[in-house]
Amino acid sequence: MGKLKDRYIRFDWAIKRLLRDKANFAVLEGLLTVLFEDKTQIVEILESEGNQLAETDKFNRVDIKAKNSKGEIILVEVQNTREVYYLERILYGVAKTITEHISLGESYGNIKKVYSISIVYFDLGKGNDYLYHGQNRFIGVHTSDELQISTKQENAILPKYPREIFPEYYIIRVNEFDKVAKTPLEEWVNYLKTGEIEPDTKVPGLSEAREKLKYYSMAPAERYAYDEHLNAIMIQNDVLSTAKLEGLTEGRSKGLAEGRAEGRAEGLAEGRAEGLAEGRAEGILSTARNLKAMGLSMEDISSATGLSKEDIVKL
Repeated sequence: MGKLKDRYIRFDWAIKRLLRDKANFAVLEGLLTVLFEDKTQIVEILESEGNQLAETDKFNRVDIKAKNSKGEIILVEVQNTREVYYLERILYGVAKTITEHISLGESYGNIKKVYSISIVYFDLGKGNDYLYHGQNRFIGVHTSDELQISTKQENAILPKYPREIFPEYYIIRVNEFDKVAKTPLEEWVNYLKTGEIEPDTKVPGLSEAREKLKYYSMAPAERYAYDEHLNAIMIQNDVLSTAKLEGLTEGRSKGLAEGRAEGRAEGLAEGRAEGLAEGRAEGILSTARNLKAMGLSMEDISSATGLSKEDIVKL
């Protein structure tokens, strides 16, 4: 029997189980270093589970205290989950991270900048790129110049741009990556999508991942749980895609019928809008019923559909 080919654990599973271990920090540090194009070291994984938005938060969020090449301490949040209101979730996560890590009565000057990194394995919306970056800039409405703020730092008054203080957001749309990986960032995103790592890679974090995230190095029970995780994702994606298509089709048909009955442009527009809304709502309920029938947990169904646990119980 020939030697089994190395297969690597997908990042969305590794971040739940393995990458929180200090011995494996080098993998996450590599991702941050490549993404920021700046040598980044993890100081600690921060505990923030006392006030979770949902039970699944502790599996999908990793709050990291890191240090960049300038010696600045930054809070980095890595998120990986399925949410209907995902942008709202990002905003909530950043605000929560800021407030959790400053004590009541402490000077606002001690607030640390937050980098929010969202690694999404689902259809987030429209866009042609696999990586999006956003940050706050205050631009003059009439002059187009960028506002500078005078701030006290190390007993001196220095100018600072709001973007140096306000959060920055990175969204990695894994499924949109369809290139041959040539750069360190592309190699990382290819791994995020496929779990594949080049045998001779020199990319920070990936060389460590080749040693620490081997599929066949897992215990049989852990390997079984990982395989079930992948199967659940595939089934869930199929169900969601089918429900979305059915909901859109039904919504368009109903909307057109009602709009034509009105006989006016206003009625047509309103009919389409209401039909689409009703179709999407019914599609979400249909998805939840199917996931419930497949035996998925209440938390997973809520995460996949955005429905409350109370609504799911009623199905």
